[in-house]
Amino acid sequence: MRPTQLSLPSPRTWGGRRRGAGRKRTPGRRPSVPHRTRGPHKAAHPIHVTLRASDAVRCLRADRVFPAVRRAITAASREGFRIIEFSTQDDHLHLLVEAEDRVRVSRGIAGLAIRIARAVNRALGRRGAVWSGRYHARAITTPRAVRHAIVYILFNRRKHCARERGLDRCSSAPWFTGWRDGPGSRASERSPVVRARTWLASVGWRMHGLLGIDEQPRSEPRRASRFRSARR
Repeated sequence: MRPTQLSLPSPRTWGGRRRGAGRKRTPGRRPSVPHRTRGPHKAAHPIHVTLRASDAVRCLRADRVFPAVRRAITAASREGFRIIEFSTQDDHLHLLVEAEDRVRVSRGIAGLAIRIARAVNRALGRRGAVWSGRYHARAITTPRAVRHAIVYILFNRRKHCARERGLDRCSSAPWFTGWRDGPGSRASERSPVVRARTWLASVGWRMHGLLGIDEQPRSEPRRASRFRSARR
């Protein structure tokens, strides 16, 4: 007997890409960073990184939490990955980093996120996720954009609390050396950040003027290219 060719069942209607699929966006919440492969990175370009905490952790500036966050930031810089500025808000963290390549960016930020998560959970006596979704990263490619990014990071507290004045204790501002009329670095304590090595972050931004202590953060730099590295 000759074998008979059997027909396959018709494909089902579920699964695959389709309009309206996926988890719906929660009203009032920021859209999460898409899970797309991030592109190449040039070592000459500093990167503005934002890490956002989950809804359960909104106390990164608290007296019992921030010292642990600062220690984790201090320990995170290594060969090929450097944190040169930062500021900590109640539910998110801004960083200006330098890295040699895409892999070091991804590993450096992932390592920092793990360090901070463990430190925060120990300080709060809790378990569970600390960060909400992926980190956001933007490569800064011009001197003016780097200056804007530094202002945005160091003065970010004023964006969330307009009454704040002076240097933000939960940032690298006390150790910053690019003030026009402000204090020098806090030499009596170890700096949690390292010295910039790229021309843009060490020399280039100064072409547009040193920082005044009364400056206000603008929106995030527009003259900057999107940076996409490997997934965390």
